Amino acid sequence: QVQLVESGGGLVQAGDSLRLSCAASGRIFGNYAMGWFRQAPGKEREFAAAIRWSGTSTYYADSVKGRFTISRDNAKNTVYLQMNSLKPDDTAVYYCAAGVFSYTAYGTPEPYGYWGQGTQVTVSS
Repeated sequence: QVQLVESGGGLVQAGDSLRLSCAASGRIFGNYAMGWFRQAPGKEREFAAAIRWSGTSTYYADSVKGRFTISRDNAKNTVYLQMNSLKPDDTAVYYCAAGVFSYTAYGTPEPYGYWGQGTQVTVSS
């Protein structure tokens, strides 16, 4: 089983940057994807970014494209989410997820069988 632990959240001002980390305790297989989702109070959980564990493919929601960058360090079993130019609308609990990659469903929670506990990101205006 894979266990995921997020870190790096905090309280920042609009325009600031944060880097979130997600450390996996088990082996991540080459056909897996690692994803970042976020959930604001009273809203549905939404997709932010994903990366294949093998290769270079990355995927972003339109709302974060150009501001967020997802990356990985396979040797450390860690995925990162670099968040720049943060906006108050980015305020949410950010969750790391892992599962077998799906070309048709990578932007939904369904393919991700493993989830972290989340880390809070708050952006003030």
